[in-house]
Amino acid sequence: MRQRIVRLTLVGGVLVLALLLLTATCRGGGSATGGDDGPGKPARRSAGPATRLDVPPEYTTGRGWEVVGAGPDYAVSHTTGRLAYLVEAPGHRYRLRTLDTATGRAGWSGEAWRPPDASDFPKLLTVAKDDRQFFVAWSYGKTGDGPAPEGTLVSLDVYDVTDGERRRVEVPWTGAPTVTATGPGVLISDGRANSAVVDPVSGEVSEIAASAVAYPKGCTACKQLTEVRGQTAKGLLLSGVREFWVRGGWFSRRTAPKGADPASGVPTSVAPGLILAKWKLAEGAKRAGTHQLWAVHDAVSGKPVVSVECHAPAMEPGRHPRAVVPPSGGYLVAGNLAFDLEAKKGFCFEEEDGSARLTFASVTDGGTAYGATTARDADEALEGDGTGPVTMSFTTWSVEALPPNTRLPEMETSGVGVFRWTDRKDRLHLLGYPRVG
Repeated sequence: MRQRIVRLTLVGGVLVLALLLLTATCRGGGSATGGDDGPGKPARRSAGPATRLDVPPEYTTGRGWEVVGAGPDYAVSHTTGRLAYLVEAPGHRYRLRTLDTATGRAGWSGEAWRPPDASDFPKLLTVAKDDRQFFVAWSYGKTGDGPAPEGTLVSLDVYDVTDGERRRVEVPWTGAPTVTATGPGVLISDGRANSAVVDPVSGEVSEIAASAVAYPKGCTACKQLTEVRGQTAKGLLLSGVREFWVRGGWFSRRTAPKGADPASGVPTSVAPGLILAKWKLAEGAKRAGTHQLWAVHDAVSGKPVVSVECHAPAMEPGRHPRAVVPPSGGYLVAGNLAFDLEAKKGFCFEEEDGSARLTFASVTDGGTAYGATTARDADEALEGDGTGPVTMSFTTWSVEALPPNTRLPEMETSGVGVFRWTDRKDRLHLLGYPRVG
């Protein structure tokens, strides 16, 4: 097995590849069994998963697969149908394993490695560039040993989805980072306007300091509470206290949806290729005092795709409502909002007094969304605490209640719903139940 080593140094505006530190090539033959590499157990297939959760009737628990003892995160490549998860290995190390979501068969398995913060599982992302996809395991911690560390860094282990070829990229970083992958690179930000973008193909790192941010002409609000919100195929998405723009690209004031105050846009969440934004209704509009306009924008052009009026639901920019899309990208759900992007229709599920009726947590390519009526956010809806699980059809826009203890799919890929459950021994179970019919 060949190994290369890669280390990165931050220099000025562009962080250039300085020293090759670690690239491990891990191909095929991987096993989902734990053995001496960790507690992960085989993905059960022949007799179906041992764990039979109460799930929506569209799925069968008599077939599928199950992984026991995986880390809290997983990542999925929809184009290959491959799912990646982490297991613990001896020596405070971790190993990335993969499986085929359609069959549950084990795919390639990476070599064990130790992150800078070995006290907790690294987090996982999927990123795509140049028709290639990558799984990324990242963590944040100190370099060196002892009471006086050399510094802190974000460590990323980047795996080619097809064969497991691995590159490690280490980016010096101060303060807790936010790491996302909504564009063709891995974005590291500090929750404000400082950021770095890692190219998953080359490993090159580009640093964009807050002092280098260019603001749209005439936008004073852009200079207040400036924050990097995500990455698009055209560059970084930034916002101020109001209004948002792509660095070197479009400006929200020029792409505001019809009926909106063009100087009021605030992006709430970003998905690959899409931006969900909240707008004030234009002055003089009939419901300007009680409602807001929620719009889905194309991330490349900034143009609105579809919008809907809704009372002002709870909002925490960057976190809630979280935009969720299926593999095909044909639908988007967020909080109590649902959008059919192809039909260009939106719907706000709320009571007459403006209170939200439900919170959506997932949506499938077939146009079925899942959520809960009493959940505060998508994570709570997926926890399965028996608080009003529901399903919604984009064909009829009707909501139907599910039995109280129904577990909701976190996503669906290759015709298999992915569910998560923690047992009494505090072990996480990842389960794949096929859709029937």
